[in-house]
Amino acid sequence: MKLKWVFSAILAAFLVLSVISRSEAAINTRQIDILRDKEVLDSEDRQVIDNFLAEAVQELVRTRDFTSIAKTRTIILSRQSTQGQYAEQFSESSYKHISSGLKQAGGLPEEQKFKVILNLLILIDGLEDTRLTDLAIELLKSENKIIRYWAVRCVTNSTVIGQLSPGETGISPLVLQIIGQLKKLVESGSPEILALMARFAVEVNGPQGDELLGRIVDVRMERYVDWTVEYELVDGAILKLLYSKIAAEGSSKVAFAPRFAQLYSYVFQRYIKGQEVLSSTEKNYLVSVLVETEDKCLGKLLERPQTVIKRAIERGDYQALLQEHNRLLGDETKRGELVLRLEFDYGTNAAGRKLTAPLALPDPPEEPTPLTELGTG
Repeated sequence: MKLKWVFSAILAAFLVLSVISRSEAAINTRQIDILRDKEVLDSEDRQVIDNFLAEAVQELVRTRDFTSIAKTRTIILSRQSTQGQYAEQFSESSYKHISSGLKQAGGLPEEQKFKVILNLLILIDGLEDTRLTDLAIELLKSENKIIRYWAVRCVTNSTVIGQLSPGETGISPLVLQIIGQLKKLVESGSPEILALMARFAVEVNGPQGDELLGRIVDVRMERYVDWTVEYELVDGAILKLLYSKIAAEGSSKVAFAPRFAQLYSYVFQRYIKGQEVLSSTEKNYLVSVLVETEDKCLGKLLERPQTVIKRAIERGDYQALLQEHNRLLGDETKRGELVLRLEFDYGTNAAGRKLTAPLALPDPPEEPTPLTELGTG
């Protein structure tokens, strides 16, 4: 298997940048610490907050000792407060100085530029401040996959989204802007990015979010069909999100029940058809998705415990696994139990008749014949 290099790179970068140095970051916190419990701030107090953030952000931008950066981020995050005037000034100054820091990063050598932007994005994600979302939106266009991942993480931050539309039925203009930008990333999105976007789409809870989620699922299914899908473990999380939409009833059930069944079917089919071509890691991912979905989703949808899939996999009984697939999801002769329970179909054929079975996954592509066997060696 081509292991998911983006996931590994993200994890490696985060671990490297999160090592806390034993040396203390050279940031003066004495004055700002005095202000955190103060209810009314004067202009000098506000300047103290601004000076603190200017100094701290510059520490992130200027430092060449990237093992100490996590310490600096922790110092900044620990000085946040919910106190009205303090919080407002902290937010305002954070935006001003992080924005300035990102502009400065643009003029740095490429490796240092990457590390500075990455750390500023990690800081934005930690601050969970809606004011900073605009800064992350701009970085969704980055050609660097790790930067793009953290930019997506920032704009899909659950706490930030909750602050944007608390208790409202409509969707805020900023959330609509985020959805518009995320749509542009679906086709090229890594599995980790698509998982973040899918969770965000469900949290938005509206037709625009449903449209984004539907497109994400469709793209994942397209990659199953052409056998280019990577990091199948992500589909376990996506199937759970689809289950949450189905369980909520309403119009979402009509849109997402067929997608849930078809995506789950592709997981079944890839596991059964791919035994000779998939790596052990890929097979383990698929097993995890099959068993976890059976336990967490199917049992609830069918209102009884489900273990047939798990037991068939444990026995290595692929025929029993296929039979359970057909029983649940349907075949060419009859509709499946899940289909009947949720009252959906898989569309229609050329004759206009409703399909009773999910679409079949093509066989794995054959390995290219070595040149030497073609007489060119």
